[in-house]
Amino acid sequence: MPADSPALPSERTFGLTMAGACAVAAAVAWWRGRPLPPAFWLVPVVLVLLAVVQPRLLTPFNVAWARLGALLHRVVSPLVLGVVFFGVMTPYALWLRLRGRDALSRRINPNASTYWITRTDTLDPTSLRRQF
Repeated sequence: MPADSPALPSERTFGLTMAGACAVAAAVAWWRGRPLPPAFWLVPVVLVLLAVVQPRLLTPFNVAWARLGALLHRVVSPLVLGVVFFGVMTPYALWLRLRGRDALSRRINPNASTYWITRTDTLDPTSLRRQF
């Protein structure tokens, strides 16, 4: 893993978490009426035993899981941000432009002597005495 990556969880934590996730998945499948093979119920038991007795054996799986997470982050994050920007923000901005809204007051007004905005809702100076 690169030097700037966050620290991995302990192998014991990793093993117990994965055992819990496998047990929950198996329980949900059983509850929905699609029981998994009995060998699948063995996976959480083996993971718990390894996490408690010999957690160092889980190191390669812990590293592989972290690398998979980093890869998914590199792929999914730009996709989600792109969908949010181009699917939500861009249509909203186009809608505002079609309505003629200038939220940032960027239009040039040749009759204006200044673009300074006069504020009437000022703060009470006594409220700024102890900022920290």
